[in-house]
Amino acid sequence: MRADEEHAYVQYVSDRVLALRRTAYHLCGDWHEAHDLVQATCIKLYRHWGRISAADSPDAYVRQVLVNVYLQQRGTWWARNVRLFTDAEPDPAPVVPAAPVLEHRVDLHAALAKLAPGQRAVLVLRYWEGLDVAETARVLGCSTGTVKSQTSYALAALRRLMPDYAWEAR
Repeated sequence: MRADEEHAYVQYVSDRVLALRRTAYHLCGDWHEAHDLVQATCIKLYRHWGRISAADSPDAYVRQVLVNVYLQQRGTWWARNVRLFTDAEPDPAPVVPAAPVLEHRVDLHAALAKLAPGQRAVLVLRYWEGLDVAETARVLGCSTGTVKSQTSYALAALRRLMPDYAWEAR
């Protein structure tokens, strides 16, 4: 990679690493795993930076790579069968909002963790990332009908997992 391309790559990743880590956390529910997902994504980005930087929407391409890395890692034997326990100190506690909001956020993350990886990815892309159905389908490499049905199934599962939550009609 030429020096100017490498500088552009470093600048791009530096500007977006926090947003990528936040999206990765919403996908996997664990900050350490989110960090690993972002690292794996950045490695893939580096390898293909020339093509990515020339794309019409590098952010969409990067988001697609992150989701693909997440789904690939969820499909491995290691991810299904091995859970690591560490003695590492937990991340410092974030600024705590009002109790009901925090309680619902904790419940929602616990419920999301129980969904299938594909359903979780659909919800993260649609509701946290704010993508429409067509953009979500493009990122996941599926049809818009699949996105709609997976969204419906995932929301129904969340309603079953969180029956006391006051769901807004949208």
